[in-house]
Amino acid sequence: MDPQEQIRQVYAASAARLVAQMYAMTGDYAEAQDVVQEAFVRALARPGQLRQVDNPEAWLRTVALNAARSRFRRRSILHRIARSGRLHPGEHSTPALSPDHVALVAALQKLPRQARETVVLHHLADLPVTEVAAAMGCSVEAVKTRLVRARRALAGHLTDAEPAGPAHAFAEGDVRHA
Repeated sequence: MDPQEQIRQVYAASAARLVAQMYAMTGDYAEAQDVVQEAFVRALARPGQLRQVDNPEAWLRTVALNAARSRFRRRSILHRIARSGRLHPGEHSTPALSPDHVALVAALQKLPRQARETVVLHHLADLPVTEVAAAMGCSVEAVKTRLVRARRALAGHLTDAEPAGPAHAFAEGDVRHA
């Protein structure tokens, strides 16, 4: 049997059961879904390894449980650091999302991956076109082309009814950094 097909079959047969088990262990449904997904991603990365085990579901359960434990340890360390006073959560907390930000993120999700990454690196991370090209492993011309196309697409996804702001700058074809 094809390794990809085996993983599909194991997923169909056991994913829901694994999520339920991880939910019972973590108490967080989203966390349970994430760790099970991580287990399947690892199986997809090494499909031959899953073929070598007697019980693929048990192997996936172990991987998911280890992922959940690792996440728990990282969170625990972060909480200890925050409680110790070395990290002040109030100063580093995430700001509330404005309607403009939500609209922009929704419009960005409609773009192809490369275009979205290019826009985010250039306009949100404020990298010059040359650094975006280096980060993405493409030419400066390719970055500029992606930016122009992405701005056009974003203009179509963002309506005039939305407040002016960062999203409006993309829709107007703001080329300050290009």
